[in-house]
Amino acid sequence: MNTKKIRVGISSCLLGQKVRYDGGHKLDHYLRDTLGQYIEWVPVCPEVECGLPVPREAMRLVGSPAAPRLMTSRTGRDLTEQMRSWAARRVLELEKEELCGFVFRTGSPSSGMRGVKVYNNSGVIKQGVGMFARQFMDHFPLVPVEDDGRLNDAALRENFIERLFVFKQWQDFLGSDGSIKGLVKFHTEHKLLIMAHNPRALMLLGRFVAHARKYKRERLLRHYFAVLMEACKCQTSVKKNRNVLQHIMGYFKKDLSAAEKKELAEVITHYSNGFVPLIVPITLLRHYVKKYEQPYLITQRYLEPHPMELMLRNHV
Repeated sequence: MNTKKIRVGISSCLLGQKVRYDGGHKLDHYLRDTLGQYIEWVPVCPEVECGLPVPREAMRLVGSPAAPRLMTSRTGRDLTEQMRSWAARRVLELEKEELCGFVFRTGSPSSGMRGVKVYNNSGVIKQGVGMFARQFMDHFPLVPVEDDGRLNDAALRENFIERLFVFKQWQDFLGSDGSIKGLVKFHTEHKLLIMAHNPRALMLLGRFVAHARKYKRERLLRHYFAVLMEACKCQTSVKKNRNVLQHIMGYFKKDLSAAEKKELAEVITHYSNGFVPLIVPITLLRHYVKKYEQPYLITQRYLEPHPMELMLRNHV
């Protein structure tokens, strides 16, 4: 796998920068030290960048979850327009960064991507979105986003990081080729990965590629990528992964010995029953791909969608 770092935005406090209202930070060692080996972080702190000092009065969202105001908690100072106008400028600046994703700070009134507390006469509603996070997601609807709290879930973490790499692979395809022939190659390499997320989307994308000549290239690429990223947001499951693993096994029906077929079938069954993680059947399949030089499978991103050193499939 190409281990060139990809660019991803992040709330500055998660990198250890002391930018929070109390002068502290929320350093996430996994994000900075582990994932940071493969990602070039682009830090953003909405509060500081929009002109607020450190330390500062705490803020909260007030009013309707659909259109809340950003208010200081003690004095009731309204910072809505200050934050909103800065965010509108900042997302335009971030277009130049070619970000492949963004990690937001959980629960932040500026950077929380979901479940942010909104205070109103009815009490507290946990359905809000931070003001900058909302602006970012509206402006970059296809860019993968997550918050640091949800990334503690192994399945969500694996899904998010996989989407980062798919996004980067698409960027690289557009930058180096962008042709219909190149799209066919991209689609072929990602078939099994897409199948593991959303088999119906794979059928739709296949039709796009098969009838590519009927569309204007720019429109085709735009629609293909939108469906691709939406498909990758769907969580994989044991059932869907098992189907892909069995599909891959079919490519070896003329190569594997009886003993090898039995071993592989048993390993897939062990995975299906929850006795071993996904990395176990994947490792065995990768061994057979190299041993028998299966040309189609050797290009499949599904077998290595992200650096193995991250050990993401050891926990799903």
